[in-house]
Parts: sequence; C-alpha cells; structure tokens
Amino acid sequence: MPTQKNRNTSSLSLFLVIKLLNLLLHHFLDLLFYFFLLCVGVVVGIIVHSSLETSFLPYYPTVQSVSQLVFVTSPPTPTSPSPLPQNHELEMLMRPPKNIMHSMEDNELFWKASMDPKIRSYPFSRTPKVAFMFLTRGPLPLAPLWERFFRGYRDLFTIYIHTDPSYNESMPQGSVFHGRRIPSKRVDWADANVVEAERRLLANALLDINNERFLLLSESCIPLFNFTTIYSYLINSTQTHVDSYDLPFGRVRYKRRMYPHVHLHHWRKGSQWFELDRTTALETVSDTFYWPIFKAYSRCPDEHYIPTLLNLIPSLGSRNSNRTLTWTDWGKHRAHPRSFGGPEVNVEFLKWLRKSGDKEYCEHNGVDKTRPCFLFARKFSSTALDKLLQFASIVMYF
Repeated sequence: MPTQKNRNTSSLSLFLVIKLLNLLLHHFLDLLFYFFLLCVGVVVGIIVHSSLETSFLPYYPTVQSVSQLVFVTSPPTPTSPSPLPQNHELEMLMRPPKNIMHSMEDNELFWKASMDPKIRSYPFSRTPKVAFMFLTRGPLPLAPLWERFFRGYRDLFTIYIHTDPSYNESMPQGSVFHGRRIPSKRVDWADANVVEAERRLLANALLDINNERFLLLSESCIPLFNFTTIYSYLINSTQTHVDSYDLPFGRVRYKRRMYPHVHLHHWRKGSQWFELDRTTALETVSDTFYWPIFKAYSRCPDEHYIPTLLNLIPSLGSRNSNRTLTWTDWGKHRAHPRSFGGPEVNVEFLKWLRKSGDKEYCEHNGVDKTRPCFLFARKFSSTALDKLLQFASIVMYF
C-alpha cells in the first residue's frame, strides 16, 4: 500500500503539471489574441488603403494581395509603357466630315481650325496626308491630268477647291474632285480677298487632323513628278516653302501706316503659291493681329502677307526655305506670267522644268542639285492638256 509520502509526492506532481499546462494555455491564448489583432490591423489597413486609392489617388498602383502589401522585398522591374489602345469614339471625333460643305462663317471656321493638340504623338493610327488646295475661278481644265496623278493614292491626300460662288458646275461622281469644293466667296485680283480665300482653304484643310502639309495651287498648275516622289519630298521635309525676299521693288508697296507693328525691315515679297507645314498653317489661320493691318493697308497682300508673317515670327521663319515649289515664267518686265498652250509643250521643255526650271533661282536658294528644285509648274492652258497627257507617262512617270 502507498505511504503518505508517496501520496503527497503524486499530488505535488499533478499540481505542477496542471500549473504548467495553465501557463502554456495562457501564453497560447495571448499569442492567438495578438495574431488576431495583427490580422484585424492588416484587414483594416487594406480597407483604408483601398478607400484612399479610390477616393483620392486614382493613379496610385492597385494592391493585388496581402502578400504584395506586406512581403515586397524589392521594387518591381520597370517596364516601357504599352501603346495606347485604339479608341473608336476618339477616332470618330477626330475624323473630318465626308461632306466638306458647311454653314460656318469665316470667324467660326478660323476659331475651330485653330484648335490643335499640343501632344504630337497620336493615340490612334494616323497616316499623314498632303492637302492639295486649288484656288480657281471656275472649272479645272487640267483635271484629267491630275486624275491620273492622284490615281491609286486616295489615302495619302485630300483635295480642297475654292472657286467663284457663281460657278455651279460639279465634277462627276468617281472623280477625286467630286464633293471637294469648300464654301467660297468672291476673289478679285490683287485684293485682300485673295488672302482671305487662301486662309479659308487652310482652315478647311486643318479640320482634317491627318493633313500634315498644305499646298496652294491654281487651275493652271501641273505636277512635274509622280505622286510618290512629291509625297515623299513633302512629308519628309523639315522646311516650309514660301518665297520670301527683300528687294527694292518690293519695298515700294510698304505703307507707313503699318508702323510700328510692321517695320520696313520686316517687309517681304514672294510668290503667292506656297507650301506650309501644319504648325505654320495654324499660325496663319490663327493670326488676328497682323492680318487686319495687312488687310487695311497692304497692296497685293497675296504677295506679301505670308512672306512677311514668317519674317515677323522667327520660329516660323527659321524653318522656311525662302523659295516656292511652283515654277512660273515671269520673263522680263511682265505684269502677268507667261501662259503655255499646246504648241509650247514638248518632251524637252518638260524635262528642262524637271531638271532645273530656273537654274539661277535654284542656285541662289541653295537647292541641292541631286534634288528637284520645282515640283509644279504654271501657267498651262486647256489647249496643253492633250500634250501633257501624251508626255506624262514618259517624262513625269505617271
């Protein structure tokens, strides 16, 4: 039988075991409680972080999981930004209307055309185009030649025609000129309304965000090269092409009433037939300071306004080549340029135009001899059309 001593020893051992288990249970409950508090804190932190992210910081990185929040050991590897997705609504917003006729007054048109994005990278696919702007009195007698020139390149150009309001004939459907007439007003030789027509053409062309180069032509102009040559020349050019020079016989048209806003040393003269990039075209239609002065006081502003404007704005003038791309034969002491009909047009003449045109003019303007000096020529009458169509394929390659 167990003695009293043995019973006391067993009771003490049981008491110690129970006390040890109570102590361990107490520590376990403490750890469990702290772990619960930690979990609650993490969950509350995530909820507060997400709330702040949604309400105040829409650009902040989204938390993906608790492990990303707590166990990040190194910053994520930087990645290049992915291209912006195509946005159909944005493309529809920027797409010009198919019918370019509208009811806007000039001030409304110029205001709308003056809007342009400052971010030059577009968030949608865009093919740069050349805007061919025809300033005419009525019909286009050389249209068949231009039809052949444009054939096959419809996505690379746009056409705008400004003609006398009294001219009501239209080009047949299927023609590249069909439906390309803009709202037009009367134009008189050497009058300010000539420049207003040019600015009206530019403004309508600027409404198409894809137009990158802007070329002014007349109904008597012809292309001297095929479309791909001219398109590549213009789209890849870093310069504008505006005839702009300072000569004594040009200064006689300066009016002292233009001072002090336009000084005599700013005054320039040049050919009416220009080629502009989008930046210069925007400045031209947005000008509400210099144009009213020219309109009020300048004689023959079509030969002075844009050449002088580029000289008044150094950022534009520094990019100008100071030459026109359209050859014209003024001869000596001519009040009007020489016109060419069927008898004057032959292979040798067209080749001469393509090669040099006016050699002295080209050399004076520092034109690279490996590149063409003139891309277009004028004035060709309707009687020259048959000859031009005959020689186009063997001389101009279209």
